[in-house]
Amino acid sequence: MEKIAIIDIGSNMARIVIVNIIEGGYFNVIDELKEPVRLAKDMEIDGFLRPVRVQQMVQTLKTFKNLYESHKVSKVFAYGTAAVRRAKNQKSFVDEVLASCGIKLTVLSQEEEAGLVYTGVINSMDVPKGLIIDIGGGSVKVIYYNRRVLIAQETLPFGAVTLTEKFAKASPDPIERSKMIEDYVKDNLNNLEWFKNIDPDTQLICVGGSMRNAGKISRRFKKYPLDMAHNYHISWSEFANIYNTIRPLDMDKAARIKGLSSARADILPAAMSCLKAIQESSNFPEIIISGAGLREGAMFRYAVPSTIEKPISDILGHSIYTMLHVFNMNIPHSEHVFDLSLQLYRQLKVLHKLPRSYVKVLRVAAQLHDIGSSFKFYDHPKHSFYLILNSNLYGIPQKDLVVAALVASRHGPVPYDGIEIQQYLSMLSEEDIEAIKKLGVIVRIAECFDRSMGGVITNITCDILGDSVILKTEAIADCTLEIKDALNAVPEFRHAFKKNLEIL
Repeated sequence: MEKIAIIDIGSNMARIVIVNIIEGGYFNVIDELKEPVRLAKDMEIDGFLRPVRVQQMVQTLKTFKNLYESHKVSKVFAYGTAAVRRAKNQKSFVDEVLASCGIKLTVLSQEEEAGLVYTGVINSMDVPKGLIIDIGGGSVKVIYYNRRVLIAQETLPFGAVTLTEKFAKASPDPIERSKMIEDYVKDNLNNLEWFKNIDPDTQLICVGGSMRNAGKISRRFKKYPLDMAHNYHISWSEFANIYNTIRPLDMDKAARIKGLSSARADILPAAMSCLKAIQESSNFPEIIISGAGLREGAMFRYAVPSTIEKPISDILGHSIYTMLHVFNMNIPHSEHVFDLSLQLYRQLKVLHKLPRSYVKVLRVAAQLHDIGSSFKFYDHPKHSFYLILNSNLYGIPQKDLVVAALVASRHGPVPYDGIEIQQYLSMLSEEDIEAIKKLGVIVRIAECFDRSMGGVITNITCDILGDSVILKTEAIADCTLEIKDALNAVPEFRHAFKKNLEIL
């Protein structure tokens, strides 16, 4: 299996990720390291990277090199972004990195950087129309796409670090400074003619460490039961509460806020001021946090070269198959269980009355129902629950991921009851809870119908007659084992659908 390393030298943070490249166009991250180097600090003075920052970066890159050499990677992609791009001593810095670390650094243009961020977002989020805001330490990237086609992009020449420094002495009052930053950002946004003509149903997608940190604070504030950054939504009222809490505080007090990284305590207010300016300059319904950005864009482009020209059409499917490959699962069985589950879902629609949106849930639960057996076969439904819940699957809302994990947990001979569904009630509706029972039975029966994993049962038809459902199977070989196994699910079916079940 091939391994690559991706190094991202930002204005505030330097990161390395080690990635396994899986045949067929898949990948997964197996290691990561980050250091708050604050490379852009004091650049506002004369445009030069300071010697102390350069030396700190060189030491960090030597550490990164030790890491990727221990993993025996075959390729290293090292990218410099806004701070390096604007530095007057860019060439000497790049030369120093090569001479001291043996790392060839590629300095990305604004367009190249925005392109990688776009690739990371568009292949990980099922949002047809979006404005991507990537608030970095030294720049803010504004990227607009419509119908998954890139329309316009601009890189504003400031970020959370440079704004913090620029307005540090403008006023002793932090609230007044935040207002100055808001006005400054709004003035720059007003210069973007295309920004004024964005479609009204466009979603706001925020990228970058500061925005992920804001999401973490939001989850802590409201005791959200799932600690997952990607595809987390923040309402503007929540944002206002966080912003109004943070911006008056000095750094020591801000650092004590639960969820706030100490490495970002001083620059998060400036990042939040940027976001406030964007809110007041537009009409987006809410904030969506993306956990995928530049580094993920580089991963997609290497592992799935077609994404350079065209986004992945089935985001959720690609993410599911990534998991199936990573855990070395029986893919034909996974596909057949989903096919049978979908047949049952459609045949029983008059009974379950669930909207089409639950098909995504069914797909995840059916295709990944056995994923827990990669850890241990016994009690594997509860292990499947944990793995699905923490999978960070792309292309599915977080609430639906929780529902899918709970559905998968019910597919065993005895439904797993050790999971405290109470923990997730704040995320679930009554319809979701009812759907978990019904979809759990559907996946259970579908798996029974492929008990021998040979695709013996191919088609299912259901006749609903009074208090009974007559389930007829079509098979290409003897299916005695499959039907015998499925009959064990009759009590669960009766409980979920209030009907008796007969299988022929």
